[in-house]
Amino acid sequence: MAIDINGIAHLQLTVARNCGALEFWAQLCAFLNLETLIQGEDVLYCIGGRTGILVREAPANKADQVFDQDAPGLHHFCFRARSIEDVDAVGAFAEHTLNANILRPASISEHFAPGYYSVLFTDPTGIRIEVNFVPGQGHFGNAGRLGEGGKGPAKRYGDFGLDD
Repeated sequence: MAIDINGIAHLQLTVARNCGALEFWAQLCAFLNLETLIQGEDVLYCIGGRTGILVREAPANKADQVFDQDAPGLHHFCFRARSIEDVDAVGAFAEHTLNANILRPASISEHFAPGYYSVLFTDPTGIRIEVNFVPGQGHFGNAGRLGEGGKGPAKRYGDFGLDD
């Protein structure tokens, strides 16, 4: 029997020490209206919006390792925003308040999904964070690959988006 999941409950991230990553995440989570459930010397756990983000500092013997999006493991993750304006607000906050490294300013990327609008930036450890807005039903809507009359699953994916 298959089930329909109800989203992602939480993500746990390990960040480098002594680079301001915990403070970065505390500020970002507050801006996203996530409530702080745990705030310790080396850990932060914030919840809300049907998800949670737990951030902990790496053990001392691994503290100097940097995030590599192309190594096995997490490539990036994406928060779903409620509007284009929300994406713009997060992008501005990330750039001007968090001084985040902006990899892709807020922009439309139709090659990923109909109406796909997002911003992509990194935390001090290099973890890639995306915030996006997709109007309507995205790929399940009439203009999407999985909607009625759509092309179906793509065969390739990359910076170019989805391709056959």
